[in-house]
Amino acid sequence: MAEKKIVELLVSGGQATAGPPLGPTLGPLGVNIMMIVNKINELTKDYAGMKVPVKVSVDPETKEFEVNVGTPTMSALIVSELKIEKGSGTPSTQKVGNLTMEQVMRIAKIKRPELLAKTLKAAAKEVLGSCVSMGVTVEGKDPREVQREIDEGKHDKLFSQE
Repeated sequence: MAEKKIVELLVSGGQATAGPPLGPTLGPLGVNIMMIVNKINELTKDYAGMKVPVKVSVDPETKEFEVNVGTPTMSALIVSELKIEKGSGTPSTQKVGNLTMEQVMRIAKIKRPELLAKTLKAAAKEVLGSCVSMGVTVEGKDPREVQREIDEGKHDKLFSQE
């Protein structure tokens, strides 16, 4: 039995095409590239406008394939929630947006399976950490202040829905 060929790439959610990087990479394997492209787009359509890690494994003998989709990076999710182009180049002085605690929670829930965080509270604090480095405030405050508030139990109501 031939070993599966695994191709890992970043695609724009819902916008994979048979062109590079997919076509040239999968072409030599003799698979139906459009079937794979359609499958990737179907699985990533909820992440439109974000770069999504995708892993395609192909059995070169049977031409069967499997597509596994990761979740976009934390910063891509934050940028998407804020509807901005990118994070701040100078996060300590230039702020690019403000998230609500609900948005922080939404991102934490999406990313949690990939994080080391044991609880939703810890996952939310990781999101806040990314906000610090991107120049994003939360509820109008420095994300580090919100992390302290979480530690002090100020947002426990939100986390009780876990």
